[in-house]
Amino acid sequence: MTKRLYIVVVGCGRLGSILANRLSREGHWVVAMDQNPATFNDLSPDFSGFRVEGDATRRAVLQEAKLGQADVVIATTHDDNVNLMVAQVAKGLFQVPQVMARVFDPRREQVYTQLGIPTICPTSVAARMLFDMVADGPDQREGASS
Repeated sequence: MTKRLYIVVVGCGRLGSILANRLSREGHWVVAMDQNPATFNDLSPDFSGFRVEGDATRRAVLQEAKLGQADVVIATTHDDNVNLMVAQVAKGLFQVPQVMARVFDPRREQVYTQLGIPTICPTSVAARMLFDMVADGPDQREGASS
């Protein structure tokens, strides 16, 4: 690792907890944030970061996570509206240098892009991969029988 980053992961569900665990293991300072305290159970015993319980749409909660000091914010909640709002606030109000978000609805990807927020859309990624598998034909798929 070249530089230790301060990273806030908003949403500690399946994706958020995987990211928080891995980033923590790699030596970054990580804050995992969620309004449901049960989601923190998905953090590994060796998670060395902090947990912030609260609604990420509230400025006080974002301040508690010290968003203004963050190098990176990753919005991974299950709500596209929350992810967009958190990403916009992190970028605009808190001046976080690197902000990214998960978006479920492919139609919303363009909105995020217009706002300068890089996204990952599981629906679009899966559709591309499945399309490529079909286009490659059965002989090119991993594990295909002859």
